[in-house]
Amino acid sequence: MKKIQILLSAMLMVITIASCTKLDVPVESQYVRENFPTTTNDYAALFGTMYSSLSSRYAIDYWRMQELSTDEAIIPARDGNFDDGGQYRQLHYHTWTFDHPNVRGVWEWGFGAINNCNRLIVLTNDSKATEASKAASLAEVRAMRALFYFFMMDTYGNVPLISQFPVSDLPPTQPRAKIFEFIESELKAVIPLLPSKTNVAATNTLQYGRPTKAMAFALLAKMYLNANIYTGTARYNDVVSMADSVQKSTNYTLDAKFRDIFLPNNGPQINETIFAVPYDQQIPGNQFTRFGFFPALAPSYGFQVSLSIAMSTTPEFYNRFNLAGDVRKNTWLVGPQFIPDGNGGFTNQPANYPGTTNQIVITPNLVLITTKPMDVGNTTASQAMGVRSIKYYPDVTTIQATRLNSNDVPVFRLADVYLMKAEAILRGATATTVGGALQTPDYLVSRLRTRSGVTTPANGITLDELLDERARELSWEGWRRNDLIRYGIFEKEYPLPNDNLTMNKDATRRLFPIPISEIRLNNKLVQNPGY
Repeated sequence: MKKIQILLSAMLMVITIASCTKLDVPVESQYVRENFPTTTNDYAALFGTMYSSLSSRYAIDYWRMQELSTDEAIIPARDGNFDDGGQYRQLHYHTWTFDHPNVRGVWEWGFGAINNCNRLIVLTNDSKATEASKAASLAEVRAMRALFYFFMMDTYGNVPLISQFPVSDLPPTQPRAKIFEFIESELKAVIPLLPSKTNVAATNTLQYGRPTKAMAFALLAKMYLNANIYTGTARYNDVVSMADSVQKSTNYTLDAKFRDIFLPNNGPQINETIFAVPYDQQIPGNQFTRFGFFPALAPSYGFQVSLSIAMSTTPEFYNRFNLAGDVRKNTWLVGPQFIPDGNGGFTNQPANYPGTTNQIVITPNLVLITTKPMDVGNTTASQAMGVRSIKYYPDVTTIQATRLNSNDVPVFRLADVYLMKAEAILRGATATTVGGALQTPDYLVSRLRTRSGVTTPANGITLDELLDERARELSWEGWRRNDLIRYGIFEKEYPLPNDNLTMNKDATRRLFPIPISEIRLNNKLVQNPGY
């Protein structure tokens, strides 16, 4: 299911994309207006560059900025190993600088993708395709450009607005509110032209990983939920409206098993996925098993590759998984380990360290040594410190050469839409009726809890409790930074034992800086406050 036409074609096409201010670097492609594609396969190869660009950094570099800057994920050093110049502790303590590798790389990724979309728009407009074909293609490209712009607006705040290709002049920084308005207007313009999810599997497979009406509605809901942050004006009733627009399609439903959503063979058969980034052994960019698993467990799970021992979650975050019967807690590895049963569960057979009879025991606490910053040491015991995630279930097809996962990574899914609607209502929006049921916050959260086996439904849920529910449902899906900023607690510190560093609690850290390399190339860019 992963090797869908558009993404396979994308991997066959080599393209060099310039970042937004490197205007002297051309974008190269085999397509120009004289030989613009005419067949379905040609179009797939051309527009596939948008999706190969998205997958290239979304689940690693972009994900790290959104998660390692929060309590949800952490990469401590292990006796100096995995320190990588301090870049992970800089994210943890909010001490990044304007030349941090993720700060620079994600900016270049986002604006490179935006420039590519602008190029595709020019080629499409100049093509000899039918007007109907042009309209559909332009809607697809503009929706993807809007998504990339959302990533840049959310991460960096005030950014350039570039909608032409080639760019004739250095683009100046624009206010965040103006970028918001541009994204909103683009999505509203293309929604009538985007496809809807159907009840036909073959059609859904072709649409999978590409913009649909529901993807645009979900992205608008996310923007409106954060509109007070982005523009200074709350839009909570609009969140409810967009959530209801998603739910008008009865082809989106909660999947019966939470585990299935994130298995290596997930794909268009997942009922609640609205938009996902597809990955497999040919589509690089997902390495959750490599970075977030526990290597001594690899033989127990059926594969033999070298893995990192680094990435885990914090004890403070894991403690939120405290609801009786909640299967979402099973996405974390902690305590005595057992051989998996092959169905997302575990047998009663202990998982031992290879070549021994010693059962592997993972401990939740991250106890730092005092001689090195954010370092837990590298003994057998300290290697086992830190709760590991198997939400993106370990992929047995992972090979040593690439150590890639085949798990697709959801960007928007129905569960998030429920939670966004619940939060908007708690913040003052009016509850609405969908499918004959009044969707109160308690109703919406209880639907997710029931799916996850939680024995206690929501009853009078508060905003703080809803944030914990978002943590349980959406952990490691790339939304924690966005959530904490909206709740005004992005600067909350969660010190570890023996911690000799402190967090920079300045609210200016809610935005990442514009990379210094870009400012040196473009004197019209204005650095964010605090940098």
